[in-house]
Amino acid sequence: MAKKGKKKDHQSAEIIENPEALASEIVKTEEFLEKHKVAVFSVIGVVALIITGMFLYKYYIDTQNELAQNEMFQAVYYFEQDSLDLALRGDGNQYGFLDIIEEYGATETGNLANLYAGTIYMQKGNYSSAVPFLEDFSSSDLMLQARAYSMLGDASMESEDYAAAAKYFVKAADYKSNEYFTPTYLMKAGLAYELMNDYDKAAAQYSTIIDKYKKSGEYDKARKYKARIDAQS
Repeated sequence: MAKKGKKKDHQSAEIIENPEALASEIVKTEEFLEKHKVAVFSVIGVVALIITGMFLYKYYIDTQNELAQNEMFQAVYYFEQDSLDLALRGDGNQYGFLDIIEEYGATETGNLANLYAGTIYMQKGNYSSAVPFLEDFSSSDLMLQARAYSMLGDASMESEDYAAAAKYFVKAADYKSNEYFTPTYLMKAGLAYELMNDYDKAAAQYSTIIDKYKKSGEYDKARKYKARIDAQS
């Protein structure tokens, strides 16, 4: 194998250093292009079309996202004023979050509207309606994505699906772990595991708080719950 490689390198060097050999290779290339020009230019055309399409799609999405931001301004205002129905469905003149999702669902703003809609349904106690919106939301933001997972856990707790609740709380805790929010999510996960009678996993959540988050507000409660589980063992 090494000999073939050296032979190929030698041929390439000869082509570069020998003008006649280089000219011969150019002629071969020209003959190939002439013989297969339809196929070659068809491939080039397809690639150019794909690249153009990508740029046009990005421009379209950016434009749509700007429009969505303008449309969602009033819905956010209603949300902040606790006018939840108006925020969700609009006022007849301005869009609500559901309209934003339907009209601009592919944009970043449409994605954020999913979180708002899910939050509103949670606040209204309509947990089953909140779930699909929270599941559709996706973000790299430290707080928002973990919060969405936590609300999915809360919704699962309300439906007494404790396995799903524990899964979502753990996902919330594991998502870019930090001292501010992670202990709360771990505590919720521990409670969900206790409701499943899975005391080992519940104790593991409390232990993580005790070991890693000593300054958190959940530290003392985690010690208490962990001690209770240990006493039952």
